[in-house]
Amino acid sequence: MPQECIFCKISAKEIPVPVIYEDEYIIAFPDIKPAAPVHVLVIPKKHIANLLELTSDDIMLMGHVLSTIPKIATKLGLAEDGFRLVVNTKDNGGQTVHHLHWHILGGRFMTWPPG
Repeated sequence: MPQECIFCKISAKEIPVPVIYEDEYIIAFPDIKPAAPVHVLVIPKKHIANLLELTSDDIMLMGHVLSTIPKIATKLGLAEDGFRLVVNTKDNGGQTVHHLHWHILGGRFMTWPPG
């Protein structure tokens, strides 16, 4: 765990957050700067800097993340009208915390392009 990684500190319970969902592999919590009425972050507890850092060892973890996000979105009341799922990668991709994470955005109509 990189000592300066805020998401590692959250997953280690060093920084408390309101937990939306948690299991042994991931944790989901509200974004502190929401860009939509519903804006939740989903992070793996394992530190992975970004999508480019994934290895074949992470296949099961990624399958777990992608199969759990719909359950989280349903719990948040987003299943009927839909939601946007975003993964930013590196600085030019808009990644501000260098720990792989997914944004679940919903509660309003999403426009395109996103920005």
